[in-house]
Amino acid sequence: MNIIRPAVLTLSLLLSAGIVSAQTRDLSTSGEPLDRIVAIVNDGMVLNSQLDEQTEEITARLRQQNTELPPRNVLRRQILERLVVEEIQIQRADKLGLQISDEMLNGALANIARSNNIEFADLPRALAQQGVDYRSYRDEIRRQMTLQMLRQRDVIGRINISPREMEQAMARHKNSPNQNSEYNISHILVSVPVTASPEQIESRERRAQEAYEKAKAGEDFAQLALTYSDSSTNIEGGSLGWRKGSQLPSIVSEQVVKMQAGQISEPIRTPSGFHLFRLNEVRGGTQQSVVAQVHARHILLTPNDLEDDQTLEQKLNDIRNRVLNGEDFGAIAAVTSQDPGSAPDGGDLGWAGPGTFVPQFEKELNTLNENEISKPFKTQYGWHIIQLLGRRQHDATDDKMREQVYAQLRESKAEEETELWLRRLRDEAFVEYRM
Repeated sequence: MNIIRPAVLTLSLLLSAGIVSAQTRDLSTSGEPLDRIVAIVNDGMVLNSQLDEQTEEITARLRQQNTELPPRNVLRRQILERLVVEEIQIQRADKLGLQISDEMLNGALANIARSNNIEFADLPRALAQQGVDYRSYRDEIRRQMTLQMLRQRDVIGRINISPREMEQAMARHKNSPNQNSEYNISHILVSVPVTASPEQIESRERRAQEAYEKAKAGEDFAQLALTYSDSSTNIEGGSLGWRKGSQLPSIVSEQVVKMQAGQISEPIRTPSGFHLFRLNEVRGGTQQSVVAQVHARHILLTPNDLEDDQTLEQKLNDIRNRVLNGEDFGAIAAVTSQDPGSAPDGGDLGWAGPGTFVPQFEKELNTLNENEISKPFKTQYGWHIIQLLGRRQHDATDDKMREQVYAQLRESKAEEETELWLRRLRDEAFVEYRM
């Protein structure tokens, strides 16, 4: 079992960054450092040992992928530049006070262990079997998570997608065939010569319209194709067969998204003539997505130097009793809850599906009947009581499509904005190479 490579893949998905092996700075018996500096970066540095280990790891990866390697000095220069840019980012994160808590780090490491089908407690031993120091591994994972947190703050969090952009993207999405669907289509072409006179064009248009009217009236489309179509597929009844959405010509794709199976398009004029399409059948693609949702509201209290867990638990018990005796949950939540997102709405969390809340919160929700109020319980955010307002089965197909389109828009902007942001950071930094 190789933990290093799966760990890299897992964290690449979570963090959009690779793993750089952490270094120790051992001293020789004479007190001289065994390492040397290859770049000064502001008030920090990049060590030769970091460069060596990155070079070896990336070289091994490229060989495994059968990728032709550039000259070693070129590769090392490219890797050094990446390490320099990472060091600049880490320095910025330090200045901003961005920190990855042990709880967040342990959560990421637990995911890595889970993806490798081992227990979290067994991760140090599994890494040691591959010659990897667990403490150094933790430090490097923390470093990569810090880089992602910084990118989230400086880039992702500042990306703005206007309602107009969103609606245009949704329209494009709806007006293009589902890439995962397959479409069975038949076609009639009434051709028009390039040098046709206006009278000839009019005659060909009448012929196409005649074929359309007959098809619309229910006559067999395949037979009509044999009679009217000038396409090479007329012998096959005009059949174009099964085509994936991504394989459809634009003239076809613009039509099929507007059609139901069995429908026929009106004649469409192109330089080659007049076209009719029949959508015979659709298979695959996006299915209806129905999810169970809950509507709840809560009150959150967070521990501080003056109020410990026991105090907050008792406070919430008192509030719960007040509501059970007739007071309004929303009114109390508005003035008491320390959740800034929901308190102004009386603690209302809206309709939410599975995975919206942390596991302990969802566990408590699942035990409640409608209008029931939970006993106080603790999550990583503090102490809560919840009132369940309702449950429903919700068709989330459109919601999921909107989420996907939004994510695609944000990701397309994020890629370019990240490059610009990194270039600005690099240009503003002092860097001295010592290779």
